[in-house]
Amino acid sequence: MDNEKLDKIESRYKELKNLLLQAETLKNTHLLEKYSKEYKKLEKIVFLWRKDKEIAEEMKKMDEILKDEEEEDEVKELAKEEKNRLNEELKKIKKELEESFAEEDKYSKRNVIMEIRAGTGGEEASLFAADLYKMYIRFGEKKKWRTENITLRPTERGGFREIIFAVEGKDVFKNLCHESGVHRVQRVPITESSGRIHTSTVTVAVLPEPKEIEVEVNPEDLRIDTFHSQGAGGQHVNVTDSAIRITHQPTGIVVQCQDERSQHQNKAKAMRFLRAKLLQNKEFEQQKKISEQRKTQIGKGERAERIRTYNFPQGRVTDHRIHLTLHNLENILNGDMDNLVQSLQRGLKEKKTVSVKK
Repeated sequence: MDNEKLDKIESRYKELKNLLLQAETLKNTHLLEKYSKEYKKLEKIVFLWRKDKEIAEEMKKMDEILKDEEEEDEVKELAKEEKNRLNEELKKIKKELEESFAEEDKYSKRNVIMEIRAGTGGEEASLFAADLYKMYIRFGEKKKWRTENITLRPTERGGFREIIFAVEGKDVFKNLCHESGVHRVQRVPITESSGRIHTSTVTVAVLPEPKEIEVEVNPEDLRIDTFHSQGAGGQHVNVTDSAIRITHQPTGIVVQCQDERSQHQNKAKAMRFLRAKLLQNKEFEQQKKISEQRKTQIGKGERAERIRTYNFPQGRVTDHRIHLTLHNLENILNGDMDNLVQSLQRGLKEKKTVSVKK
């Protein structure tokens, strides 16, 4: 545990306590809510850190008694027992601190917007994009989540070139955040007459849905275009220009929506996705990796850049990040993802812990 970081958190906690008492803060609803949330978030960590320091001081006192040659044996024995008790309590405190830090992901309670795109493999990649979409929808149904489509670009064979949808509910980001990356499929495509196994890829991006106060969008920065909505094969769904394309000119981010019948509804959905993309962009700005935005999360969609492989002939799913292989492909594609997700959470946490210790 980084003591310097914990001291900084304690200093910020004290600063927030003072800020919350200031007249300027009490008059500003936005500031009051912001500071109150941050204060509450740090409260448990500060309490544990103060307890940690108190116990450490008590253990020093016990050490002094044990080192004192003039102290009676009976007193030393009591000091030894007390030190052992304090040591056990200190271990529990440190474990709670580690867990508190793990829980403090600022997006852990957020809903998400998912973006699935066909990568290499042509029509087969589009068909597998549809399979992954169904997998996440079914997983969400089991979790009692609510899903809402934002953009669907279907193909004539029932696949999808692109699918963008929102997922809302309890622990959505926590369960889906590790799905970002390249998903590889190995199977015999329906278009393959010789029975040869093909390898295709699909990219998945998981974006935490931002709050209004996190992303400011200046209307003057937007170029909004309308066009005819189209279905699979290019058929016009209606004769009005109800589809919306929004370009955020400072960043060059382009989003569109054509699934609703009215421009207003399509614009609302497109703006929702734009905000999520801008929040992602903002995070990468802070890390000075704006140009690597999509590469960082989903790579180039090439076969070698994969996080997971779905092998149909052998009925297995392998997550390459934690070297986990499960032989229940059909169940996973039907939404039974709990074992996979939980194993991934544990495995990545262990890898992170080992990395920090090194």
